[in-house]
Amino acid sequence: MQLTHLKRQRATDEVYLALRQGILGHLFSPGERLQVDEIAGKLGVSLTPVRHAIQQLSAEGLIEIRPRSGTFVAKLTARDIEETSDLRCALECLAGEKAIERITPEQTAAFHELLTLLARPIHSEGDRKAHEENNSRFHRLLIDCSGNLRLAEAYEGLHAHLVIARAHSHDTGWEARLPIEHAEHEEIVTALEARDLPRLTRALRTHILRGRFSMTQRL
Repeated sequence: MQLTHLKRQRATDEVYLALRQGILGHLFSPGERLQVDEIAGKLGVSLTPVRHAIQQLSAEGLIEIRPRSGTFVAKLTARDIEETSDLRCALECLAGEKAIERITPEQTAAFHELLTLLARPIHSEGDRKAHEENNSRFHRLLIDCSGNLRLAEAYEGLHAHLVIARAHSHDTGWEARLPIEHAEHEEIVTALEARDLPRLTRALRTHILRGRFSMTQRL
């Protein structure tokens, strides 16, 4: 019985990861209905691990289970984005407070490497995707610098919701915002290097709340 349980758990974990990546990678659109039978067939598993994985994703808020209607990829409202951004701001400011105390020269160098990558011009959809990935790496690096694993776990859940929000917001002015975004990133790194907590907190709040305003305006 124990071996059977472990195999089932691994199948559930694999299905969970596949579905989560599908949602965050825009394979499934916000509001799209998920066909459990079809998913199980495509993944080559039984219905049981798919249902378990859906329950996990529902607990995270990435999937909505509607009685007598079906299972759907979550959609976020403007209020959802505002509340999520408030929590993100609190977590990143806390991470910044811890990072100032323990950031290493290697981590500082990693920030500068990411600033260089984020300054690259965007000419294609591939360039834009790379930019988004590097932007996520920038903020995750700040979380990593805090050295707080529980903070990192909480942040990951919030990040997933923001990815969903971006997927169904209509972003038409992103190019004009790139210089502003880059200046904000540079200010964050400068404050970190100076170990100036008030300056870092201001920089993070400015950056996150500007992004929140932009995202809610596009919904």
